[in-house]
Amino acid sequence: MNLSDKFAHVAALRPARKRDVESVRAAELAAECDRLGQLLGAQANRNRYGEHLSYRQWYATPEMCLPDVRSLALLLPQGVLDASGVAEFAADPEQWLFLDTETTGILGGTGTYAFMVGIAWWDAGGLQVEQFFMRDLDEEHSLLLELSERMSQKPVLVTFNGKSFDWPLLETRYRMTRAIPPCTPKLHLDLLHPARQLWRPRLGSVRLKDLERHVLGGEGRALEWSRHDDIDSSLIPQMYFDYLRGGPAEPLAGVFRHNQMDLRGLAALAGKILTLFDSGHGFPDAAHHSTHDPIDLFGLSRLMHRRGESIRARELYETALRSGLPRDVERLARRELAQLAKREQDYTRATSLWEELRQASSMGKRKRSAISQEDSQKALESAIEAAEQLATYYEHRTKQPQRAAELTSLALAELRCAQRDGRIAATRATKIEARLAHRLLRLENRRATGTIPELIRAGNPLA
Repeated sequence: MNLSDKFAHVAALRPARKRDVESVRAAELAAECDRLGQLLGAQANRNRYGEHLSYRQWYATPEMCLPDVRSLALLLPQGVLDASGVAEFAADPEQWLFLDTETTGILGGTGTYAFMVGIAWWDAGGLQVEQFFMRDLDEEHSLLLELSERMSQKPVLVTFNGKSFDWPLLETRYRMTRAIPPCTPKLHLDLLHPARQLWRPRLGSVRLKDLERHVLGGEGRALEWSRHDDIDSSLIPQMYFDYLRGGPAEPLAGVFRHNQMDLRGLAALAGKILTLFDSGHGFPDAAHHSTHDPIDLFGLSRLMHRRGESIRARELYETALRSGLPRDVERLARRELAQLAKREQDYTRATSLWEELRQASSMGKRKRSAISQEDSQKALESAIEAAEQLATYYEHRTKQPQRAAELTSLALAELRCAQRDGRIAATRATKIEARLAHRLLRLENRRATGTIPELIRAGNPLA
């Protein structure tokens, strides 16, 4: 952004114009405001703080989801639903209010305005969307008052990254008014965090439009809307700045549509996540595991694991592994399932998983031309970690220090081989080698016979 653009933005965000001083300019702006309302079929809402533009549209899709309290619990900090009355209104989707903002910047702070606030709620079997828009900065008080009244009617706020951005920004704007208190939601469901746990292993990016394409619109489903002509969200602040300076109203119609799709995507995502959670709890009316992507099941198993649902987590890990996972995700699934089995003292399953991880490195070595160096290094480190876990098991659980030393020696030889082949960074290899050497030295001191030192000194054929 050049210097002239920066000054233009400052000018656009200057305090509200005095109509009596700039009567001609005000007339031009009023004409553009009327033009925007005509384009959208929107109307001016008036309250004691003045006016703002309001637009309503009802959509038949997505359909209302019916959440189970146990599935809702996975979206919230533990114990929240135990509070008096919280579970009752949380489980009622008619008490939910979806919210998404369009702002003058992504950094937040007192200089950032939420010039459009879109809200949506379930109504008459579909989704009712309402959008509040500031035609000028002096309409902020009116918009915030209207939003506060709507939020007072719906105690559950549902957002996508709203805990980190949208709601803190709005709270700042309410404080700046010094007159209108925010209506703090009784419960805030931020869907970004479960979306990361569920779909980042498969997609990498968990932007809402990517989730719409690959999760909500995948598996043979088709959304009732398309983003093929959607505007780039990074351009939205500039469109608003241009409008404030008297530019055409037409580009803002695209911003309204963008916000509507975000709200519909948010509502559809809530239904998808809760359906997946229902299947994680084994509810008979939820979709069967086979209808879910194996990587989604892996993400769900991790989420259940972290929430202490160990029995269901193990079942989901096993199902995901049987269904087939990409090599890197499969490695993570085996590692985490082994940790869970160990914690539950199921050493039979844990050791079998560690053996699979340990042997996978040798397979990766033979086929390393087909995999990346990064993946090769991760496989090697996973195999070494598995060897260390097995060594710990044999040393302390079965009292076989010789077997523990053999495994440690093999891991050390594999590490040195990988270092010679350039499959692992030197600094990383040095740290791992020191750890393995320390373990091996300790095991030497515990050896029961003289066979272990000869094995160690002779080295392994892989070395």
